[in-house]
Amino acid sequence: MAHTYEELHKMTVAQLREVAVAQDSDDLDGFKSMHKAPLLAQLCKVLGIDPHEHHTATGLDKAAVKAQMRELRGARLAALEAHDHTELRIVRRKIHRLNRKIRRATT
Repeated sequence: MAHTYEELHKMTVAQLREVAVAQDSDDLDGFKSMHKAPLLAQLCKVLGIDPHEHHTATGLDKAAVKAQMRELRGARLAALEAHDHTELRIVRRKIHRLNRKIRRATT
């Protein structure tokens, strides 16, 4: 059975050890005494699975949003130097909203 990282990550240590028994590999020596984190890493290596989750931003042009954030950072610096606290607050809120927009779009 082909496993994914998400499936393996949700398994208990006992279940991971059962998967390790099914694999006949020398890289899994000592799996019965391993804790979950190193056992999961070794299993991913043996099974050829990417050992971490990848998230992508969908429905959003992330590069354009990042470019807009870079422009706002310049405006934030200018507001800081000018001691314009109202403008500084507005720019910081815009940067924060854009960051949240990227996070919401990430799945």
